[in-house]
Amino acid sequence: MEHPENSTEYAGLQVNSGVEQPSIINPYLKRNRFRRREMTVAEMVEGIVKGDVTVLSQAVTLVESVNPDHQARAQEVIDKCLPYSGRSVRIGISGVPGAGKSTSIDEFGIHLLREKGGRLAVLAIDPSSERSKGSILGDKTRMEKLAVHPDSFIRPSPSAGSLGGVARKTRETIILCEAAGFDKIFVETVGVGQSETACHSMVDFFLLIQVAGTGDELQGIKRGIMEISDGIVINKCDGDNVDRCQMAATNFRNALHFFPMPESGWTPKVLCYSGFYGTGVKEVWDMIYEYFDFVKHNGYFDYRRNEQSKYWMYETINEQLRLRFYNNPLIQARLQQAEQTVLNGQKTSFVAAQDLLDTYYASL
Repeated sequence: MEHPENSTEYAGLQVNSGVEQPSIINPYLKRNRFRRREMTVAEMVEGIVKGDVTVLSQAVTLVESVNPDHQARAQEVIDKCLPYSGRSVRIGISGVPGAGKSTSIDEFGIHLLREKGGRLAVLAIDPSSERSKGSILGDKTRMEKLAVHPDSFIRPSPSAGSLGGVARKTRETIILCEAAGFDKIFVETVGVGQSETACHSMVDFFLLIQVAGTGDELQGIKRGIMEISDGIVINKCDGDNVDRCQMAATNFRNALHFFPMPESGWTPKVLCYSGFYGTGVKEVWDMIYEYFDFVKHNGYFDYRRNEQSKYWMYETINEQLRLRFYNNPLIQARLQQAEQTVLNGQKTSFVAAQDLLDTYYASL
């Protein structure tokens, strides 16, 4: 645009147009210059087996991807890592939001590494937003001690709409971590309710963290997550809260008498501790290792892992059937039309669903 100061009415005044500004982007920069070379399956497996956490992180990202090409490569990596897996103890940690799961994991993990040695992997599941589909993935910031420990690996993952408080690919991630030499695995859920118990199907010991004074004591005898817990711990047992925690522990012990004896033959114990101050942590680990000695002696440890393998086989079948249904070209072409017929009241939801299923079966 011409400067108005250069008009004839402003005699003796002239404004130059100035120097053309260069682009903020370097024209000599090659965009593909810094692109990371894609690792082959063999290279990725080799890095995982050597314990390279950078390669392990890339493999976990590959496993969590929904890209069909990535899923195929991830399955190859998992198959090749499978012979190196299975030699760890897997502990699931659950509880209501705010019970102190992340703080407790930090204390539990540091105590375990200090007393037993080895390597620890923490798979922290972060809830995903129903609106934006995003996750904060900030659990690592609350595990200050483990985050800087050389023998620990913390991997936050989004739940991505998965039920059960665990991410869809957590089971495969456990295999990769075991192949990388991590002999202790923690699986932290998003904070589950009474029926969301998928975490129980992938761990050897299921620890439920509770806090005192959360409300109705009737919650303690409801079926669901209490029924599958191998151990219950009351957190925040410190200061003026000690008496309330002891009372809550007594209530939970009484509630456990209403449940039938677990298949393992183990009677769940109820303990109190403080994750913030680190008191009572040793007693919690004594209970966990007492459980492992008990179930390995009576054979339930191997039985539970075999049952979990069968469970995940059927879960994989269900997931693959669902994916193939929605990725079918005929279904994708008719799905919107079927939705419209339901919204217009021309068909019920059940009839429209059956029509889509019939279309899918006919295309096979």
